[in-house]
Amino acid sequence: MPNDFNQQIIDEFRANSGRVGGPFAGGRLILLTTTGARTGAPHTTPVGYLPDGGERILVIASAGGAPRHPDWYHNLVADPRATVEDGVFTYQARAEVLIGADRDRVFARAVEADPGWAAYQEKTTRVLPVVALYQVAGGPPNAPSLGAGLKLLHDAFRRELALIRAEVARSGPGLGAQLRINCLTVCQGLHHHHTMEDTGLFTALDQQRPDLAATLARLREEHRRVAELVERLRAVLADATADPVQLRRQVDRLTDELERHLTYEEEQLIPVLDGAR
Repeated sequence: MPNDFNQQIIDEFRANSGRVGGPFAGGRLILLTTTGARTGAPHTTPVGYLPDGGERILVIASAGGAPRHPDWYHNLVADPRATVEDGVFTYQARAEVLIGADRDRVFARAVEADPGWAAYQEKTTRVLPVVALYQVAGGPPNAPSLGAGLKLLHDAFRRELALIRAEVARSGPGLGAQLRINCLTVCQGLHHHHTMEDTGLFTALDQQRPDLAATLARLREEHRRVAELVERLRAVLADATADPVQLRRQVDRLTDELERHLTYEEEQLIPVLDGAR
């Protein structure tokens, strides 16, 4: 059973689609459910995570610098199967404990982005484990309707871009490796989301709702403009000499264009999607 503090976070997370207050406010958080190594019972724990591209996320078994590894880590060593809730999706994952140079490289990246990880490491003699979580199976958004699912996805992009803007504002004179990966991950997510809409949702609406032709044409054009801004952002991230000012400029442009697009899409399509439920 989770302790009272964890249970409050779990309840708040699930009630607010991944948004919580307190010490986790404004951070990246998942609910990680593992199988107890001794009991065989499911255990759910709120855990901070690091983006790492589209195929995996990373979690660090810091336990706040405690002398022993957290229970969820021992559980994953015994059984690498886990369930991840990210506020939008609930999916099955496979855990892999990183070792050697791979672990050290990822941990150094985390410390560069947030010195708090180094402070945790200094408090204990154990080496803080880093675990990669790979999605192996999932489903649709955790929403009661198609329209609600669309809004849930959109809000996740809004929150992630807001986090990135804050990280850029806090960064030093150069672009840290983790900040670059955070940006590239959201770029990849946007590309995937818009591709799925263009080839799936919009294609279906073309056939079912010919009266939406002008709306869908505008949305596809907006996807094209967002894609151009994503490529400009990728170019900045690929430039070893780029600085936070350049990055902030491109992130702001992408955020502004995307917000206009998301708002218009929600106004036009949510009533259609929920009306067809």
